[in-house]
Amino acid sequence: MPLEFSTDPTTLLILAAVAFVAGFIDAIAGGGGLLTTPALMTAGLPPHLVLGTNKLSSTFGSAMASYTFFRRKLFHPKQWIRALVGTAVGALIGAGVAHYLPAEWINQMLPVIVFGCGVYLLFGGTPKAPLDSDAPIKKKWQLPQGLGLGFYDGVAGPGTGAFWTVSTLLLYPLDLVKASGVARSMNFVSNAAALSVFIFSGQVNWLIGLSMGSSLMVGAFFGARTAITGGAKFIRPVFITVVLGLTVRLAWQHWFH
Repeated sequence: MPLEFSTDPTTLLILAAVAFVAGFIDAIAGGGGLLTTPALMTAGLPPHLVLGTNKLSSTFGSAMASYTFFRRKLFHPKQWIRALVGTAVGALIGAGVAHYLPAEWINQMLPVIVFGCGVYLLFGGTPKAPLDSDAPIKKKWQLPQGLGLGFYDGVAGPGTGAFWTVSTLLLYPLDLVKASGVARSMNFVSNAAALSVFIFSGQVNWLIGLSMGSSLMVGAFFGARTAITGGAKFIRPVFITVVLGLTVRLAWQHWFH
């Protein structure tokens, strides 16, 4: 990448502004990559640096969102140890094979899968919170869920937050707010694990990644607080809108473009 792209203040400012909006949206419903990835490509980053730099900035945003849900006691790590471990391992493996695995068939299926998540939440209703807010979370599906979604985030990434939200709603007795807390926390784990591989491979632009990451953290802070305060009535329409936008983008990118 030419040096001026990495040091141009105007470019950094625009990317930071995009990252703030992406962080706000991502903390609520996921899909922040819908904004940051095209922005990085438009800024002139070579394709091999886009994924790594995006992972760096996304890790900052997901860390802030995850911490906000944790601080509000909407995510309890002790209940999700198997999922956390599975997610980290899956993301490491996924990022490691990302450069060798033909992803064409995955890309063709992405719009259908993401759209299915939106349809489920649109017509499937929103689960209500269980009477016992401290009810134990079943551990049967945590490891395979974490391995699968962690691997996917390491290999590709788009829609990971949506997949976590919907699969968590289907598998566990949680409401939408707590499911969002799980999604943000697991997204952070997979982002951090995959990022370590990109750093080792030298595929990160640190100046742009840290600049965007800082803005993503601020956006994620406000987004998570808004999601927690607004509850399911606020999260559902934002989630569905993001999912539909992601579906259109993926369909255009992998089917028609």
